[in-house]
Amino acid sequence: MQIGHIPLANRLFVAPMAGVTDRPFRQLCKALGAGYAVSEMVTSRKDLWSSLKTSRRANHEGESGPIAVQIAGTEAQMMAEAALYNVDRGAQIIDINMGCPAKKVCNKWAGSALMQDEALAVEIAAAVVAACAPRNVPVTLKMRTGWCQQHKNAIALARQFENVGIQMLTVHGRTREQGYQGQAEYDTIAAVKAQVAIPVVANGDITSPEKARDVLAATGADAIMIGRAAQGRPWIFREVGHFLATGEHLAPPLVAELRRLLLDHLHDHYSLYGELTGVRSARKHIAWYLRALPGGEALRQHINTIEDCTTQWQAVAGYLDALAQQMDRLPAISDVDAEPEEPEEPEKQGRLPA
Repeated sequence: MQIGHIPLANRLFVAPMAGVTDRPFRQLCKALGAGYAVSEMVTSRKDLWSSLKTSRRANHEGESGPIAVQIAGTEAQMMAEAALYNVDRGAQIIDINMGCPAKKVCNKWAGSALMQDEALAVEIAAAVVAACAPRNVPVTLKMRTGWCQQHKNAIALARQFENVGIQMLTVHGRTREQGYQGQAEYDTIAAVKAQVAIPVVANGDITSPEKARDVLAATGADAIMIGRAAQGRPWIFREVGHFLATGEHLAPPLVAELRRLLLDHLHDHYSLYGELTGVRSARKHIAWYLRALPGGEALRQHINTIEDCTTQWQAVAGYLDALAQQMDRLPAISDVDAEPEEPEEPEKQGRLPA
């Protein structure tokens, strides 16, 4: 599996999620078996590039390659410039966002709203490819099956994107109209795969090793992308990888391993975001890690009252020390426990993507 000339470690990918797939989370998922991770989307608006939010999203210090950055916007030239801005800051692959269903993105005709204007969507793809080609940087694109059930045009767009030089397509098996509701469908992904020669990645509702196997079989996709199911469960990638290779399940992580992973994740998180933002933005990660564990809800409520990183870290450490006295391993994840939450809508960054 590779993107253009860039080889990947495997075919298990981390989905870009606003407010989630920052550098610490991407690094953790890669360490736990993901072969590829795409950043949170970066706006194409120049006036926001100097903002603290964008500078954090464009920070790849210490991150293992390949480094992939997703960009969002509505104007071809601005998107081309945004691609080069991120290449100058370490991006080795540029991904174009045509899959985000968030209202604040679609209301500006970015994200999946672009699928309503095929000519503009293809113009943007061609402009970004042309900008990146002299730097030998592959361009990929993530989209949905279409805008709505009556306007499912992923297949037609896929062929056009391939023709202008897009080197990999990821398809989320829902329309924009669905958001994250209902069940993802994979027939459209299979049809896209049948129409193009470039790699196709299947995304949507992959919550277990068995589901990963079944989606790969149903779609013929070259890779799978996992998003919401990795929230608080970054080891899902090694679980899926082991199951695909052997047909057997790995034992759940030891509580001692969870303690090390979570506490290290928090340290990295605080380091990136600082005290005030770090303690608040870490709350959702802590809640996701502990949501199925005994006493996890009580700790979540307590964590929400803490306003400094040291006290928050100590509260989590104390809880996990006590949990280790009750059990050696985490309980096995059921399908109900694995049911993902909706990702956060992209946080305000000025007025968000142009």
